[in-house]
Amino acid sequence: MARRDRDTGGREKRRGSNIISNLLVAVGVVLLIVAGGIYVKNETNYRQIDETNERVAEYAKLTDDAERPPEIDWAGLKAMNPDVVGWLQVPGTIINYPVFHAGNNEVYLNRAPDGSYSIGGSVFMDFENKVPGMDDPQTIIYGHHMRNGSQFKQIADMDKQEYFDGVKLIWYVTEKGAYDLVPLFLYYTFEGDLDVRQFTFENPKEFHKYLNTYFAKAVTKRADAQQIIDQAEHVLTLSTCNYYDGFGRTLLVCIPRNEVPGTPQYEAAEPERAARRAEEKRKEEEARKAEAKRKAEEAKRKAEEKTEAEIAGENPVEEWQEEPQPEEEQPQEEAQPVDAGSEPVAMNGEF
Repeated sequence: MARRDRDTGGREKRRGSNIISNLLVAVGVVLLIVAGGIYVKNETNYRQIDETNERVAEYAKLTDDAERPPEIDWAGLKAMNPDVVGWLQVPGTIINYPVFHAGNNEVYLNRAPDGSYSIGGSVFMDFENKVPGMDDPQTIIYGHHMRNGSQFKQIADMDKQEYFDGVKLIWYVTEKGAYDLVPLFLYYTFEGDLDVRQFTFENPKEFHKYLNTYFAKAVTKRADAQQIIDQAEHVLTLSTCNYYDGFGRTLLVCIPRNEVPGTPQYEAAEPERAARRAEEKRKEEEARKAEAKRKAEEAKRKAEEKTEAEIAGENPVEEWQEEPQPEEEQPQEEAQPVDAGSEPVAMNGEF
């Protein structure tokens, strides 16, 4: 009897173990199916992104000469999407994308260049920048850090000094012209750092102060970055996400070669800079004279007001005077007795 009970108990335990094992197997199968579905979906999404990028890349004609900017079919691009404002290309990388501009920074997070939905979105310029870019002291362009290597993944990879040094040139092309830039420095910051999004500055000194604030956080940089910053007039900042704790954003600051002292582009642009400095000096002088004139007129006005107030104080004039009322007849006082030896007192006009 006892043996039968033991056998029964053993079968029940085995049955329970089998149920648990079967449940675990079932859960594992479900997880594998879900993981497989996610993998297939991601691969499908990435394939669509690659196909879209390949189609869009046909609007840019590249050459083997990195010193020549891409030739862009602006008419074709605008027919596809009128929001296009520029083209970004980094020789030696897969970065070769149109740049879009919309009324806010949400539009192109998940919108492909052709306007369709895409998890990869598009490369776009900050909505507060003046189009087509490079007019403000700082222009910011955003791109996703895609795990398949597309968009700005290679920008994020420039946090390694060797890779940073290997990127020699960046092209930003607009209908107005082409800008050839070089990497200046790369830094990390947190996603909520709103100070990054500053595009205009009161004067060059404030602009350089801003750049130096983030240069202090540089992860990789040019050896002569500090000297260049002190003379910078414009920068193009490429922004993407990263996956490092405490940060969340990677930003590459680039500068036009014609603003890098010692380069042929810098020397060629010197007459233009001299003319711009002369114009700025003229405007500063005009502003100084206008301010001096304003202060002189203000001082004159205050002096006139003071004089008028002093005159008014010496000759007060009542704006309203009450009409005089006829005097009421006062009752005559009774004569008081006069003590002997006192002075005579006038009574009724007599002594």
